[in-house]
Amino acid sequence: MGNFIWGGCDVTELAARFGTPLYVMSEDEITSRIRAVRACFDDRYDSCRTYFASKAFLTKDMLRILMREETGLDVVSGGELYLARAVGFPPEMIMFHGNSKTEAEIGCGLDYGVGCFVVDSAEEMLLIDRMASTRGVRPRILMRVTPGVEGHTHKHIATAGVGSKFGVPMELVRDTVSDGMRLRGASLEGFHFHVGSQLMDNACHMAALNIVLELMKRVRDELGFVAGTLDMGGGFGVAYVEGDAPKPIDSFIRPMTERVEEFCAAEGMPRPFLVVEPGRFIVGPAGITLYAVGSVKEVPDIGLCAGVDGGYPDNPRPALYDAKYAAVAANKCGCASLRRTTIVGKCCESGDVLIRDIDLPELERGDIIAVKCTGAYNHSMSSNYNKNPIPAVVMIKDGEPRLSVRRQSFEDMFAMEI
Repeated sequence: MGNFIWGGCDVTELAARFGTPLYVMSEDEITSRIRAVRACFDDRYDSCRTYFASKAFLTKDMLRILMREETGLDVVSGGELYLARAVGFPPEMIMFHGNSKTEAEIGCGLDYGVGCFVVDSAEEMLLIDRMASTRGVRPRILMRVTPGVEGHTHKHIATAGVGSKFGVPMELVRDTVSDGMRLRGASLEGFHFHVGSQLMDNACHMAALNIVLELMKRVRDELGFVAGTLDMGGGFGVAYVEGDAPKPIDSFIRPMTERVEEFCAAEGMPRPFLVVEPGRFIVGPAGITLYAVGSVKEVPDIGLCAGVDGGYPDNPRPALYDAKYAAVAANKCGCASLRRTTIVGKCCESGDVLIRDIDLPELERGDIIAVKCTGAYNHSMSSNYNKNPIPAVVMIKDGEPRLSVRRQSFEDMFAMEI
């Protein structure tokens, strides 16, 4: 038997040094995946830009990587914007999303000079216009539209179907554009759409894109509004378990970009500045989570049940989305004798199950489990449920680990108590 090596490091040594649960991220993999997107988008076509969807994973280290790679930032909250400001992220490279921004958040964005606001409603557009007027600034605005396309994914991460909470419904877009053309403090510059997350092919993207292109033609012909920017969202899937087969990133982006160019040429429209916003694609496979095994027992109808020292608070996705993961017993790699095992978390919830029915070596207390592809939406969705501290984050570059986010202490957790 041997130990699991990831990012050039023996992860059992990382667990011993930094403790568990532990998020481990590969800076090399993050950088490689950013460059893969840019190679098939920013570097291939004129007037394009990649923005990272920061809700997937945001730390100061991540922001520094994005700045070094000249990649834009998509934020959806005042907290994400605060962290970007803390490291001096260029405001003109920030796009402020969100379906229910507070006036305080909008004010912070205006004061920092973010490059663009993506508005979710006519009411928000008019609010930003008024607030910008009082400050004497003129922010750029994109209107998020809801094309009515159902993403082939879990219902909780499908975002563009009829009845979605996101965006301006198609039947209201014309009137909202008309209002947007009369703004005094802001400048309506184009459209945004996003069909969902963890999509394995581009069928939904292409269906939504064709609807939005026809919309662009309609508002040009009827209102004289020419969209200068089109944000085509993200949602590009990654492989979590055996059998997942997402299409290569170029098979998402290239057909969309070519379709925009073809449509605009045929309709005599200038091709808009194009944006994509990958998040999970960039960081998902770049992360793993390490756990220490605690109680191991036989359970009727389940078999071997191995409890670990984390679970729902550091990864709520299995409970929320029925998310599936692959894992290895990091200190028993290569063991030929395997047992069907269910890995459960430590919270007082029957739904706190990380992985069901996975074949692993016979586990015992103190073994280290490495759960793969946890770089997206694990650290960012972590909580203190059952008063569990949020794990540390370790970043690996060139085989050298460094502490990126320290482990939350009990003192940190209760610092706001009065």
